[in-house]
Amino acid sequence: MPTIRDIHPGEPEPLGPTVRPDGINFAIHSRGATRMELLLFDNIADDSPAVVIPFSREVNKTGDVWHMFVEGLPNGTLYNYRADGPYRPDKDGSRFNPSKALLDPYAPAVSGDFDWNDGDPLGYDASDPDDPDRHLRRSKVANVGGAPRCIAYRSDFDWQGDKHPDIPIEESIIYEVNVRAFTRHHSSETDFEGTYRGFMEKIPHLKDLGITAVELLPVFEFERFDGPFRDPITGERLANAWGYNTMAFFAPESHYSYYGKLGAQVDEFKMMVRELHKAGIEVILDVVFNHSREGNHYGPTVSFRGLDNSIYYMLVPGQPQYYYDVTGCGNTMNCNHPVVRKFILDCLRYWVEEMHVDGFRFDLAAVFAIDVDLVEKGKTPIIEEIETDPVLSRIKLIAEPWSITQYRLGSFSDRRWAEWNGKFRDAVRKFLKGDMGIASELATRVAGSYDLFAPNSDSERSPYHSINFVTCHDGFTLNDLVSYNEKHNERNGEDNRDGHNENESWNCGYEGPVEDADDLTSEQKEEIERLRIKQIKNFLTLLFLSQGTPMLLYGDEMRRTAFGNNNTVYQDNEHNWLNWELLKKHREIYRFTRQIIAFRKKHSIVRRWRYLTAEEDETPILRNITWHGVKPGKPDFSGTSRFLAWTLEAFETDERWDVPIYVASNAFWEPIEVELPDQEGRRWYRVVDTSLEEGSDIVPQEEAAFLPDPMYEVQPRSTIVLIAR
Repeated sequence: MPTIRDIHPGEPEPLGPTVRPDGINFAIHSRGATRMELLLFDNIADDSPAVVIPFSREVNKTGDVWHMFVEGLPNGTLYNYRADGPYRPDKDGSRFNPSKALLDPYAPAVSGDFDWNDGDPLGYDASDPDDPDRHLRRSKVANVGGAPRCIAYRSDFDWQGDKHPDIPIEESIIYEVNVRAFTRHHSSETDFEGTYRGFMEKIPHLKDLGITAVELLPVFEFERFDGPFRDPITGERLANAWGYNTMAFFAPESHYSYYGKLGAQVDEFKMMVRELHKAGIEVILDVVFNHSREGNHYGPTVSFRGLDNSIYYMLVPGQPQYYYDVTGCGNTMNCNHPVVRKFILDCLRYWVEEMHVDGFRFDLAAVFAIDVDLVEKGKTPIIEEIETDPVLSRIKLIAEPWSITQYRLGSFSDRRWAEWNGKFRDAVRKFLKGDMGIASELATRVAGSYDLFAPNSDSERSPYHSINFVTCHDGFTLNDLVSYNEKHNERNGEDNRDGHNENESWNCGYEGPVEDADDLTSEQKEEIERLRIKQIKNFLTLLFLSQGTPMLLYGDEMRRTAFGNNNTVYQDNEHNWLNWELLKKHREIYRFTRQIIAFRKKHSIVRRWRYLTAEEDETPILRNITWHGVKPGKPDFSGTSRFLAWTLEAFETDERWDVPIYVASNAFWEPIEVELPDQEGRRWYRVVDTSLEEGSDIVPQEEAAFLPDPMYEVQPRSTIVLIAR
């Protein structure tokens, strides 16, 4: 039984558990609750609490915050809450249930998943699963035995003088990666597979590749088995592999911890951050404030629903028993309500100040633009408060600027926020696939998407606000983008209905891997593989030589495959796990990726920090891009064009300088001979030609091949990069 020496009124701030030498202060917000209880446990697996302490409305409540200081409780105390109040979903949206153990929204650690077999977390009477109105009746089934425990944990972690790398975003090379999947495969050759600790062992790989920031798929506590899906072949229940269904927002995911689930996950996460910082690599977290694990009206009561359902969630006007859902996940967080805004800001500050992260990527961030009256207003209070908060002033803010009902790319905010550029992805895919008439669109994208991020007198927009990518966790990997025409999601248990149907992919002549294709000759296999390798190099070249901030999906540097599955959210297996044997098998792609990143880092001219208009042609710092076709200065932007070339002009100042760079990409299936632009005494040298064999396809610029001829034949489906000196 927990040691309790005395119980005091406590303090309403800060929210959450505050561990002190002489005990713990508990503070939780609930406006609608009529009664609140603190449940204390001896062990995670206990079926019932060792102690239940009721809060007094007169002594332990200030405003809407219930608070209590329990003297004598040690660091690491296990706890839950129970809240009583009205259950009137169809009247006012209230869904209080005193039978349900609740998670503290501010808990710094959580012990793990729900045990659905040892306690029903559904807040309604599910005795008749066919009754559509079952959610209107309150359940009397207790779930204490199966609920995860909150952990009141104070970390004494030694940061060893850790400092944020503070890499300018225009200098960033972002690597989107799943913590567990990065080392879960046995080929990772670590004793800490699938954990924060295991991730640390692969930092040298990231450093060698040239990565400056990892963008981690969600690492807030989530429930692994939160979906109903089973593998139709094996019958195995499918586990959530991505984490986009948060259960506790202040708590690092416990099953990513090697050392334990009783607070060790906090220190292990910090250790990973510290070691990444030592290597000069920033940590950006993918965060999901647009919805929660609790889902729709048939979902479980985990935390918010049992504390203040009508405050934390948007409800359908006139039908408050239903959730206003623009996320596709059952509910939408009421992000602009003052209580929820405070929660989000407190959470972000916690991860910056306590966990030392360097930025956030906001999933379905367009939800932030919906105000409390359900009207889309653009610059809402939550957006403005995040971008002006002093604690968050130096970190990176990245928006996924869409939701089911909104597409706010380029208009998410007028300052600070970078945005995932889906138009860049689509244009590059269509062009390299060989679609006609994409050259003009591609030119706009590689030049920094001025149409989307153009600055004005009231904004601070720049090219680097465009997060350029061709693949991400959601969709095909780069290998699969050149290996499949169609999605192959049969193993997801939804009859291949899930996932996007329009992928703008091209299989280069055969669907799937060619190694075991009995209907192909060895010559055909080799031809298809050569084309796929060339296409991958084309994608990488356009990605890293475009204006903006590039993002690479983990494993694309070694041709990771998801076997044609473009929606692997519930595939905690080889569909997501990185097979490190691919690093040896596809060393050619790794070498190319590493060198094209190194080339980008050497040339500030491909990392423009501002746009230039025609009126600024004389500015010596960064001159305009010059577009070309087969003749210099005569680009073909017609509806039949499959070719684009451009020159980044030389510049020189007292602080920096760069040489001219010429890029040409031929998406046609025949060679195109081009005349190279004159460079006033400089000569062209070839750094990249994706049609050439390994070793010549890309070389360090010191080894660039001199081109004596002013004409150059760009081979079919190939890209070249030249420098002038």
